[in-house]
Amino acid sequence: MLLYNVTVNIEKDTEEEWVIWMKEVHIPDVLATGMFIENKFYKILHDSEDGSVNYSVQYFTDHMDKILDYQKRFAPKLQQDTKDRFGEKFVVFRTLLETVE
Repeated sequence: MLLYNVTVNIEKDTEEEWVIWMKEVHIPDVLATGMFIENKFYKILHDSEDGSVNYSVQYFTDHMDKILDYQKRFAPKLQQDTKDRFGEKFVVFRTLLETVE
């Protein structure tokens, strides 16, 4: 199993709008690509020095080809949609992980 983890640092004053948008728009759009089997959405529980809030959005798939296809065909537009909506109010860090059997 592969995990495409997207860690997002979002400004506190934008958090509520961003969470709603993620649940209602962005995550469904990512899943609609057909590249992922399921997802999880977590708030990271720690204090940030700057008062921002952190989340982990996790997408699971069973083949590396699906991740590569997603990154090539779908990710640029979906990432731009987020930037268009929230501008500079967030920072993203993406990680690809593989299950250790």
